[in-house]
Amino acid sequence: MHDHTPFNDKLIHSHQFVTLYGTTPPRADSPLERVETAAAKLAGRVAGLDLDGLVVYDVQDEHERTSEPRPFPFLPTRDPRDHARRLRKLTGLPAVTYKCVVNFTEEAWLAWLDETAANYGIEHLSLVGASTPTPDPRALPVDRALELTAGHGEGFVLGGIMIAERHSPDFDESQRLIAKAERGCRYFISQVVYDPAPTIRLLRDYREACRRADANPQRLVLTFSPCGRPQTLTFIKWLGIAIPPATERMLCEDPAPFQRSIAICCANLRTILDQAYREDLALGINIESVSIHHDEIEASIELVHALRAVAAEYGP
Repeated sequence: MHDHTPFNDKLIHSHQFVTLYGTTPPRADSPLERVETAAAKLAGRVAGLDLDGLVVYDVQDEHERTSEPRPFPFLPTRDPRDHARRLRKLTGLPAVTYKCVVNFTEEAWLAWLDETAANYGIEHLSLVGASTPTPDPRALPVDRALELTAGHGEGFVLGGIMIAERHSPDFDESQRLIAKAERGCRYFISQVVYDPAPTIRLLRDYREACRRADANPQRLVLTFSPCGRPQTLTFIKWLGIAIPPATERMLCEDPAPFQRSIAICCANLRTILDQAYREDLALGINIESVSIHHDEIEASIELVHALRAVAAEYGP
């Protein structure tokens, strides 16, 4: 197991702001040469960004989540563990590796964990459950997967996802975060933020829920992503990410949509940090770059610099 104690100290044990950079593995049918070239390019892009770590997603189809047709065809990707290991070697940065657990039995999941520790040296895992409220009854529940992983002998550092848009009286996301922490989660990464209001409500309620339960708040990392194409905007909305109509109009009508989206993300982060809960919560940002388009990739690098500048206004 690789020693990423400094990263753990910052991610888990401090209130210092953290900065992550999220990416997806190459397509499953990519030849090894292309995989290595893509990884080397990404390593070159992030070399000067002063990041604390990377995030490697486990891309899922999610077509059952909504009746709306998927804007882009689902293309299976390579094993995120393989991509995380490759990027870690190239960049020296620890990588949080996402894994969707729904296609596993308990026995298969334990075997996967053994393989992950033995063959990939993965330390930081972020577990994802079903994308629908009523998944296949045979699917491994994410809460059970967390318990099994927390009890595994390799000492994985466990994380989960948080979705501010589903925080409501009927589905209390703040209580879900506390329940997941009780099962071993030490950090949560949000989906992309384009409307600060749901995130602010969740963070306020989470702080209060932790106070009432006498529970320690866990690290909360907020994800941002540039958006400069109508197709990208459609896909973001299809994923269930809230975008106010005024924001959508600004992105569609601006002649420089990437610059506009970076400005919107900066304003949203500032609004989220301008709240009283900031003193009590360990926060961070994850800049997501999942596009194949060069201009969107370059915009994500620019977004890292812009959001770090906003965060610096609020201290370390």
